[in-house]
Amino acid sequence: MKKPTVEDVLNQGIYGPLETKPEERREFLGTLRERVIVVLTKRQVAEPKVYPQIEKFMKEYPKARLFLNGGLSYGELSKYIKIAAKMKVEHTIVTNKSHDTEMGLVLAMDFAIDKEDIYLTKNIEPIKVVKKNKSLLQKIFKKRKKD
Repeated sequence: MKKPTVEDVLNQGIYGPLETKPEERREFLGTLRERVIVVLTKRQVAEPKVYPQIEKFMKEYPKARLFLNGGLSYGELSKYIKIAAKMKVEHTIVTNKSHDTEMGLVLAMDFAIDKEDIYLTKNIEPIKVVKKNKSLLQKIFKKRKKD
């Protein structure tokens, strides 16, 4: 490992310690993409109903941490804070005034899990099977066969 120069030490004193992937950390509310379990956008968090998948993932990953975007109102965040408290999952409200992100909620681990599909889509209602009514001709021919 290279010994830090005087310039490196001064830069760290002025600008803070070096950070890995700072743009990615700003995007995912302070954590890295490789650690993320699931993500909701601000618009999804603002919806009145809670996404049940979030609670499912909290049960599945009890050591996860919930990051919430501090740019949203507390009323929008409170439903997810209540779920986190109920599931005993730590939560953090992240406010970064210098960078705006589309992420409203990030559930992540402290280590890399490299999950591919982290974005939730709108809840899709199960498709109902509709019984097809018989046509008039089918009804007539069926009655004739019985006779």
